[in-house]
Amino acid sequence: MLRLNKICACALLAMASLLRIAPALAANNDPVILVHGVLGFGPDTYPGPKFLYWGGYHNIASTMALYHGPHTVIAAGVSPIASNWDRAAELYAQIKGGCVDYGAIHVRRYGYPGQPQKPDARCWAADPNNNPGNYPLAFYPQWDAAHPIHLIGHSQGGTTIRALVQLLEHGSPDGDEGGGELYRGGKVGWVRSVVTISAPHNGTTLRDAALDVLPNLRSPLRDMLDNQLEQWELAPDGAREFNLWALTSPSVYWFSIGTLATEAGSWCCNGTDRVIAPVQSSQFQYPRADMIAYFKPYAGAFIVPSLMQPGMGSYTQSAPGRVRIDSAWFPNDGVVNTISMRAPDGHPVRDYDGSAVKGTWNFLGNYRGYDHFDILNWPNTGPSADPVYERICDIIFNLD
Repeated sequence: MLRLNKICACALLAMASLLRIAPALAANNDPVILVHGVLGFGPDTYPGPKFLYWGGYHNIASTMALYHGPHTVIAAGVSPIASNWDRAAELYAQIKGGCVDYGAIHVRRYGYPGQPQKPDARCWAADPNNNPGNYPLAFYPQWDAAHPIHLIGHSQGGTTIRALVQLLEHGSPDGDEGGGELYRGGKVGWVRSVVTISAPHNGTTLRDAALDVLPNLRSPLRDMLDNQLEQWELAPDGAREFNLWALTSPSVYWFSIGTLATEAGSWCCNGTDRVIAPVQSSQFQYPRADMIAYFKPYAGAFIVPSLMQPGMGSYTQSAPGRVRIDSAWFPNDGVVNTISMRAPDGHPVRDYDGSAVKGTWNFLGNYRGYDHFDILNWPNTGPSADPVYERICDIIFNLD
């Protein structure tokens, strides 16, 4: 059924292109690709019944497709744990068609032990009539400057999209990567807009806080946090290097959304979880009562139950050569520091005022009371995210 839905989505996209269907008053009806974050999943990979990354037990893609539509909105599925570069390569193959190519030089220099440049069966068919491998169909094989797309990314999905735009326009910084089309660059204008939601543009201190609390614990999750998030640009120091490479293209409309699910400490009545943090300091941040329970122990002033270890709501560091973390980083959504979601440090940014500007980040504001998964409409006591995606549709489909 999921594969049938994907085929139907591609058919709707092709019909809209042929008939030039567009909703009334919209300036464009370019397709939208949704890109999930770290540990995320595509619509056809999660083992649970009818649970979607984008929407939980509902469907954000369908909601957006019907809102002043019809629109084509498709959820991609890239590696749940991988670098921005590798995920961008997978995203390119899914949209355009062909087999995933991580790049010869890149794999040799940065790949994990035994990583293949071109993994078996990671392919998508651009032509349904020429598909001897019976691969899933590519989302939008006609993708080029004359047929651009909108990209929306949550969490690491946002930085994955930034890597994709950089590779599309400028190719690999090391030149030829073994013939892969993505790494040749020159693909300016292929992306009309990018929207990032709760993205760690400047990294997240969750890694540092979690490692400090259990320095001797060995587990697959800790190994990932310890050895890979720095390389994969999710920690502040790694994000600083990534921001020097993944530029803000002048040919793209860039938008960002922040989420905030902590509050400044108070003696009472600030909506926080008093079981987790019964005694609070006004200098620090504490998780709201409606934050998803799994991340509450890490989001506040101290890691619970290790109350001597700073959590995201109080973690600082100023070691030489590292990104300085001060009190501006305390507010967070349980996973990512809110200050990191606005825009990459050193890149142009402005507050959105109703008119969008290319080549700069148009910040759509912080959504207070939304944790990292409320914004996806996952089951929780937090607010509905539907108005957020309706606002996104109103903006991106009216871009020239």
